[in-house]
Amino acid sequence: MLRSEELDLAVDVYFRGIYNCDVTLLDQVFHPASSLFDVDEGVVTVDPYPAWRHIVENRASPASIGQAREEEVLSIDWLSDAAAVVHVRLRVIDSIFVDQLSFVDGPHGWQIVAKVWHLESTL
Repeated sequence: MLRSEELDLAVDVYFRGIYNCDVTLLDQVFHPASSLFDVDEGVVTVDPYPAWRHIVENRASPASIGQAREEEVLSIDWLSDAAAVVHVRLRVIDSIFVDQLSFVDGPHGWQIVAKVWHLESTL
């Protein structure tokens, strides 16, 4: 099984960016042309990264309410030395999400090129 410290660091940047709603961190880990996908009641929703970034930038962060970080890497599927799909679970305020993050290792390091997410549960 391949293991990359750089990929692990990119996943941590993602987790920290979500926890703090820090779009500067998210800009480091998301490719500018990436998109985010969700299916809700049979309808596919697609958000280009800049639109989702704006939403994150303007919402309350888990850090701002003193929520402890709750996140885990569920699995990493390597497509090659330069491409991997990382499955994660994390809590954002009262929501538990499961994300599938497609990463590529390009000229700017490991970046997310696509995110498929699912709201697993609410608390």
